[in-house]
Amino acid sequence: MWNSFKTDDQMGMVAQITTYAGGNGDKIHTYTALPQGNGPFPGVVLVHHMPGWDELYQEFARRLANHGYNVICPDLYCRFGHGTPDDVTAKVRGEGGVADDSVVADSEAAMKWLKALPNSNGKVGIVGTCSGGRHSVLVASRVPGFDAVIDLWGGRVVQSADQLTPQQPVAPIDYTKDLNCPILGLFGNDDQSPSPEQVNQHEAELKKHGKNYEFHRYDGAGHAFFYHDRPAYRQQQAMDGWNKVFAFFEKYLH
Repeated sequence: MWNSFKTDDQMGMVAQITTYAGGNGDKIHTYTALPQGNGPFPGVVLVHHMPGWDELYQEFARRLANHGYNVICPDLYCRFGHGTPDDVTAKVRGEGGVADDSVVADSEAAMKWLKALPNSNGKVGIVGTCSGGRHSVLVASRVPGFDAVIDLWGGRVVQSADQLTPQQPVAPIDYTKDLNCPILGLFGNDDQSPSPEQVNQHEAELKKHGKNYEFHRYDGAGHAFFYHDRPAYRQQQAMDGWNKVFAFFEKYLH
């Protein structure tokens, strides 16, 4: 939980941009944040949002590492080229987005990378916000081996037939029966992607298939309420949400 460290703890981490073997063995960039020490530490695959592989996600990675998690945050847009996060994201948007199959492959490779670390405890979770929340649900449903998934207001988990594209051929909700691990969902009641009605649909599908889930909904919050760099930030709801993230990972990854 927040501020649960002891003031005489020996704390440190190594955080950097490096590369790893992603889907199909492709060498792609990733941001890693690894706590120092023998561990053993659980791992987290951090799935960035549609605004891109950006500085906010580097901060998220370090926050999780500071709480004792080996974290890998792959650049899911790496194959589109390089530049500022805004420039690369604009190119990705212009080309119709990153393919779901590519995200699944890169995330599975990231999970295996974490499990191969000498100080791994063998457990790995996956989490993302916005499109990263959608991708996290998708990956946890299609790839065995994850121990927990957190969906932070993932838009388009629920998709109508006319919203499907070659890059997104199947809505994540349609894989619910295959979900392989417990799921936590945090949502703002003022959001429209996902809307409260879509969150209800997702919850109903989880209940239908007997999945282990926790959903929490926040009044006075919309999309992106964790993002301290945007007007959408809601301090009280965000801090409560972070505590729920830490508690969920503590429960299932330790």
